[in-house]
Amino acid sequence: MEGDRTSPGRLTRIQELKRDGKYGEAEREIQRELQKTPGDLLLKTSLADLFLRQGRPAEARILAEEVLAQDPRHPQALSVLGDFFLAENSPREALEYFRQASQRDPRPYLHLKIARALKELGKLPEALEEMENVLVVKRDHLPFLKEKALILNRMKRFDEALACYERIQSILPDDPFVQKEILRLRARTRPQDQVLKELTTVMGMESKKTNPQMHGLLAQKLKDSGMVREAAAEYKAAADLEPENSFFLKQEGFCHYRLKEYPEAIRCLTQAFRKDPSDYVVRKTLEKIQAAQGDLPGFLELLEEVLKHHPQNKTLLGPIKRIRKKLSPSSSGVS
Repeated sequence: MEGDRTSPGRLTRIQELKRDGKYGEAEREIQRELQKTPGDLLLKTSLADLFLRQGRPAEARILAEEVLAQDPRHPQALSVLGDFFLAENSPREALEYFRQASQRDPRPYLHLKIARALKELGKLPEALEEMENVLVVKRDHLPFLKEKALILNRMKRFDEALACYERIQSILPDDPFVQKEILRLRARTRPQDQVLKELTTVMGMESKKTNPQMHGLLAQKLKDSGMVREAAAEYKAAADLEPENSFFLKQEGFCHYRLKEYPEAIRCLTQAFRKDPSDYVVRKTLEKIQAAQGDLPGFLELLEEVLKHHPQNKTLLGPIKRIRKKLSPSSSGVS
């Protein structure tokens, strides 16, 4: 397209800023370039991708659709829309956009996105096939090896998942997630108390104290052993080290809920729900706690706020309608 005039150097600079998490600087760079070339479709799709990373999905979708209005087959814009729908827990729509994008762009990264959408749809053999097709050509392509291991684990093919992670570790020895998964998979057949003792010893090492994945694994094993308070502390340590990972925050919240520490549970689960409003278990747990605390109006306010930021998430409409009806004067018999 004529609008695509971005030089490789400018795009590389923007990609580096995104990769390093310097989103504010990346946005300023893109906006500066768009002032010079407002019709630049690659810059617009790069900005849409940045909005998704910043947790601004509505803006991302609007911008991607604006690009597609000018070029309906623009692969990067199609890919961003796929990312949008995947983030909004709509993998079927995401898969359609990723497949359309891959018809125009042969690069492997779209096969990775297709596999992730298939995985979320529960089509695990198809997802694995997507990974294998790329790995035949790029045997040591790390993102694909990681995704393959995740799929194998989901398929309960644990020995193959372990072998895959061990292969990744031979290429990238210091990856904390891979280290954690290898320990977890090796521990499957060993006594729980032995695993817990070994993990506690490992976490005493200075090099592991700043590893959020290891804190998360120790927390999981503590929780499995009934040591919920200790598990909550480890999940908190993991969440503090990796605040963008909502999984640790959710698990900390569930621990506080089991301990009947409701204010802390509400704090954790509210933060997690804002990041991932598609999580049904988090939503129902929050509703249960806040109803018991006599604060359904506060929960309704949270739902409405989250819906404004995630308008595509239609699963929130039913609970909002139900709670509004429950809180209305007519439903309580007040005239």
